[in-house]
Amino acid sequence: MYHTPVLLQESTTGLNIKPEGTYVDLTFGGGGHSREILKHLDRGRLFAFDQDREATANLPDDNRITFVNANFRYLRNFLKLYNALPVDGILGDLGVSSHQFDQAERGFSIRLNAKLDMRMDSRNTLTAWQVINNYSLIELTSVLKNYGEIRNAHRLAKEIVQERKTKAINTVKDLTGLAGLFARKGSENQYLAKVFQALRIEVNKELEALKSVLKQAPSLLANKGRIAMISYHSLEDRLVKNFFRSGNFEGEIKKDFYGNVLSPLRPVHNKPLTPSEEEVEQNSRARSAKLRIAEKN
Repeated sequence: MYHTPVLLQESTTGLNIKPEGTYVDLTFGGGGHSREILKHLDRGRLFAFDQDREATANLPDDNRITFVNANFRYLRNFLKLYNALPVDGILGDLGVSSHQFDQAERGFSIRLNAKLDMRMDSRNTLTAWQVINNYSLIELTSVLKNYGEIRNAHRLAKEIVQERKTKAINTVKDLTGLAGLFARKGSENQYLAKVFQALRIEVNKELEALKSVLKQAPSLLANKGRIAMISYHSLEDRLVKNFFRSGNFEGEIKKDFYGNVLSPLRPVHNKPLTPSEEEVEQNSRARSAKLRIAEKN
């Protein structure tokens, strides 16, 4: 079972969907957001991207949707291929679907034992096993610190490097058993979740893909076209917020002679939209979600 779509109404309403428009769902997954977009389309088109082949099982029987089994970093290439430019709206629900978490063999969950993998696209060669067992101390520390924001990243990386000299760290259980020793008492799950987040981001090059699609978006959107992004941790949200506000990832506001902000996009709301208490109660995955929407200037 795929997850319930997060911030469904807020994100699709935020796109200002036109019945004849062309839209993109960057992260098709279970297809919840795509189905909602299709409800608002008449003769419009929807392009749905997902690098996970298993997502094809959720495709609706609808000739208005075109499924692309690829990472959304290749957005421009495929939209050109399908002669679909410019588009009126782009929607992205970042992170891992519940379906992927619940499949033990994918190795995403700290709860389910399996070989360390964490690939969203099984065609990729880099796995979490390789990161844990082959990366140098410096590389491993960098991944844990920068992508997991783990304070004692160096100590944990040092222990991993030491441990693997004796035997390979093969499974989720091997890693959680080792990493759990470095967590504060009572905060083991939060700590391990950060370790797994760091590995997942590295394996799937998630932040590079996000930066790539954000940089592409302004030139792909029609005038007044919109982009809506749902993120689940501060690393993603910071990139989205800065780019929507300033057109760069550092958040440096540049203005013209008249004091107008030089950015290809304009945020629709001053603050991100977050789920209601009711939605969080019904879907715990929504707890950390933040939705930001921007319009092309």
